[in-house]
Amino acid sequence: MVDWEGPLTEAYERATAYLDGLPERRVGPRATAGELREALGGPLPAGPTDPRKVVARLAEGVENGLLPSGSGRFFGFVFGGATPASLAADWLTTTWDQNAGLYAASPAAAVVEEVAAAWLVELFGLPRSTSVGFVTGAQMANFTGLAAARHEVLRRAGWDVERDGLVGAPPIRVLAGAERHDTIDRALRFLGLGTNCIVPIAVDDQGRMRVDALDQALTDDVPQIVCAQVGNVNTGAIDRLPEICARAHEHEAWVHVDGAFGLWAAVSEQLSPLLEGIELADSWASDAHKWLNVPYDSGLVLCAHPEPHRAAMSIRAAYLIQDENGERDSLDFNPEFSRRARGIPVYAAIRALGRSGIADIVDRCHAMAQRFAETLAAGDVEVLNDVVLNQVLVRFGDDELTRQVVTKVQQEGTCWMSGTTWHGRAAMRISVTNWTTGPSDIDRSANAVLRVRDELIRS
Repeated sequence: MVDWEGPLTEAYERATAYLDGLPERRVGPRATAGELREALGGPLPAGPTDPRKVVARLAEGVENGLLPSGSGRFFGFVFGGATPASLAADWLTTTWDQNAGLYAASPAAAVVEEVAAAWLVELFGLPRSTSVGFVTGAQMANFTGLAAARHEVLRRAGWDVERDGLVGAPPIRVLAGAERHDTIDRALRFLGLGTNCIVPIAVDDQGRMRVDALDQALTDDVPQIVCAQVGNVNTGAIDRLPEICARAHEHEAWVHVDGAFGLWAAVSEQLSPLLEGIELADSWASDAHKWLNVPYDSGLVLCAHPEPHRAAMSIRAAYLIQDENGERDSLDFNPEFSRRARGIPVYAAIRALGRSGIADIVDRCHAMAQRFAETLAAGDVEVLNDVVLNQVLVRFGDDELTRQVVTKVQQEGTCWMSGTTWHGRAAMRISVTNWTTGPSDIDRSANAVLRVRDELIRS
């Protein structure tokens, strides 16, 4: 008889101990790469080992190398944590081990994702007919949305890119803000369009695309895709969607929106006015593992036009059992053939939180970001951005001191945030995305930042 209880009990006990310890845990890894290799490495095992001992040794080996990004005092990147319902559902997803590529492979996974997809469309305020794909993250969400865009703009030009490829195809221009996220460039490389197809559009002082600059760049001569942004990676700024969509559609351009974290602001009554016109775009990319706070491996791509989405992704093969009765085969909307049923944790998170619970996370993170900015500003720290969502960008006098503060704060361990370069100047980038972050986390972290800054100035 297989011993499931031993290793699963070990995993459960160590997982709950880790989660219970997060509120007071040092925020930052404590081991070097060499120490981790010593703890985890060694010769290839010659034979079997008790699974419970394997789990225990793994947990002990990685302990000091973990970056506690689920902590309420982790602000380094736009990382969420994991809510209890989504984490539990993620465990079940692994236990059930369903291949969510086809309805025939898991009717349950297909229907769960169908329901979750409809809820997401409603939460974001998008057209009811919008198609949804559950992908790994914003990188593949942008890839898939831009693949649908590539298909459609070339179809309008009389070219079938899925059949004939790109050799000899009409060139595509991609108009994107000068402060776009790098996943846009990388997706265009994956799609064979290359980064030279990008026409950088000037932005304002917060990183929003300038509509007048977009106007000047649009043309009717070649197929075009416009990439708008909902949530600048440094400032959180949101592009002016009504004007961008109107101008782009006048020139038959497809509008793709990179909304990795910012799209969730649509759920907030307070912040949703910032996303006016979001429903006018043609495709959207987002992450559930950011503001919805589900475990990682949970990106979302949404498309207002299901046919281009399906045309860019779908495949038919004689050995596959593909549903002919209208049931949802997810490989029609995803780059993967085989994949885990990553929509199940999304379903659980939405079911557990409801619209009001999700809005509360978004609103609380926004309020905590404002509190962080106000506390640092009161301590004579320069705040560089308008805190419109969850991003705070600050600077400590000059580049050298700013970089030193970032490094020392990471080493000190009260909190963890990353550095960046914005408009040619070094800055500290603070992202407030975790569902557990509260006022005490902000005050404790801001005081640590100010203390480190003061110590560096005195030294």
